[in-house]
Amino acid sequence: MLDIMRVLMCLNQSLENTNLRRLCRIVEALLSATGRVTMQGLSRWSEQGGSYRTIQRFFSTSIDWAQLHWLLIREHLLGEETEWLLGGDEVVVTKSGKHTSGLGRFFSALYGKPVPGLCFLSLSLISVKRRCSYPLRLEPIVEAATEGNSQAKPKGKAKGKAKGKAKGKAKGARKANQKASRSNPPKPQGRPKGSTNRNRRAVDLSPYLVFVQGIIRQVLTLLGQRLKVRYFVFDGAFGHNHALQMVRQTGLELISKLRHNAALYQPFEGEYRGRGPRKKYGAKLDYRQLPVEHLKENSVDGAIRTLIYQLPVWHKLFPDQLNVVIIVKIHQHTQVQKHIVLFSSDLTLGYQQLIDYYRLRFQLEFNFRDAKQHWGLEDFMSVKPTPVYNSANLSMFMVTLSQVLMRPLREGCPGFSVNDLKALFRGRKYVLETIKCLPEMPEPIIIDQIISQVAQLGRVNQELESA
Repeated sequence: MLDIMRVLMCLNQSLENTNLRRLCRIVEALLSATGRVTMQGLSRWSEQGGSYRTIQRFFSTSIDWAQLHWLLIREHLLGEETEWLLGGDEVVVTKSGKHTSGLGRFFSALYGKPVPGLCFLSLSLISVKRRCSYPLRLEPIVEAATEGNSQAKPKGKAKGKAKGKAKGKAKGARKANQKASRSNPPKPQGRPKGSTNRNRRAVDLSPYLVFVQGIIRQVLTLLGQRLKVRYFVFDGAFGHNHALQMVRQTGLELISKLRHNAALYQPFEGEYRGRGPRKKYGAKLDYRQLPVEHLKENSVDGAIRTLIYQLPVWHKLFPDQLNVVIIVKIHQHTQVQKHIVLFSSDLTLGYQQLIDYYRLRFQLEFNFRDAKQHWGLEDFMSVKPTPVYNSANLSMFMVTLSQVLMRPLREGCPGFSVNDLKALFRGRKYVLETIKCLPEMPEPIIIDQIISQVAQLGRVNQELESA
C-alpha cells in the first residue's frame, strides 16, 4: 500500500512538521472521501488527529503553494526529461453569495457567458514526452484587472430602459456630428506633421499583463537552473503584440493563436528602387489562395481535406516577423473551408512542433476537470482570502499528487484512473476501520490482501492490479 507520508516527505523543506502532518491527514481524507469536498466532509473522513478545528487551522495558515508544487514535481516527476513547456490558462469557479474573497463576474466558456464566481490564473509545466500537465502556480485574478470581461446585462424593464437610453444618446450624437460637420471644415487626414514612429517593442502593459508577467518571472526564478523552459503557451487571448512583448521580456518565446481574419502580409521580395525606405510589406495573405510553395502537408480523412502551410509573415501591429502555421480544413463535398492561424515568435520552430506544442496546452483543461470533479475546486465554501487561496491550491496540488501515486500502479494496469485510485484508498479505509473492531489484529499480509479485494468493488477498469 502506498505511504502518503513517504511521498510527501519532500515537502519538509517548505512545510513545518505540524502542517505536514495535517496535510497528510487531509490528503488521505481526500483520497477516500465521497461527496462534496468541504472542511466538514474532510474532518469526517480523517483519522485521529484530523478534527474539524485542526483542518480549519491548516486552511487558515499562509502556505507557499508554488514551492510545494515544485518540490513534488522535482522529486517525483522531473526525471531525466529535458523538453518541457510552460503553459497558462484561466479557470472560472462558480460561487454564490456576496462575501467570498475575489468574487466577481467572469466569462466562462463552459456556460458561454459571464457568471458570478472566482477566476484563477494557472501556470503549469507540460511534459512533451509524457504529454501531461503538472500545475505549478495558481493565483486569483481580480475582476478589475481582467481584460474584456463582460458585465452583467440588465433584465426586464431595466433592459428596455437601457436600450431606449442608448438609442437616444446615439441619435443625439449623430445630430451633433451632422451640425458640427456643416459649420466646421473637415479635418486633415493622416498623421500630424512632425510626429515620429512609435516603438512597438516598448509597449505599455495593461494591469492584467503586468500581473501575468510577474507570475511568469516568479515561476522562472523558482525553476532556477534545474529546469530550463523556452516556450510559453497560451490560448488566443494572447494573440496580440502587447502579450508577445510581455512574454519576450521574461526571456521566453510565445506560442499562441491569431484571429481567423488577421491581416497578414508576405515579406516584400521586389527590387529596391534606389530612394526612400525599403518596402517591408508584400502582398496581403489571402486565406483562400495561400501560396503553394509554403504547403507542408496535404492529407485526407474521410470527406475532410487538411492542408498545413507554414510561412514567415508580417503583421502591421507587430514589430517583428511571425512564424505562422495555417491549418486549412476543406469539406470535399460542399467545399466549405475553415482555417486556424497559429503563430510563434520563434522563427526557427518547425510547423509540426508548433502544432504539437499548442495542442499540449489543452492538458491544462484536464487538470481543471480533475480538480473540479475529484478534488473540490468547485466545492469549497471558504470566504476569507487565505482559506480560499489554500482550498483552490490544494485541489490543484492533488492533481499532481494523484499523478505521482498512479505512476507505479499504471505499470500493471495502463488504464488506471483517478476513480480507481480513490476506490483503492476508500477500500483501505473501510478495511482498517473494520479491523479496529476485531478482538485480534490480523497479519499485515492478510490486511493487504483484504484491502486489494475490497478495492475491486469500486473499480472502473477490469484489470486492476494490487498495490
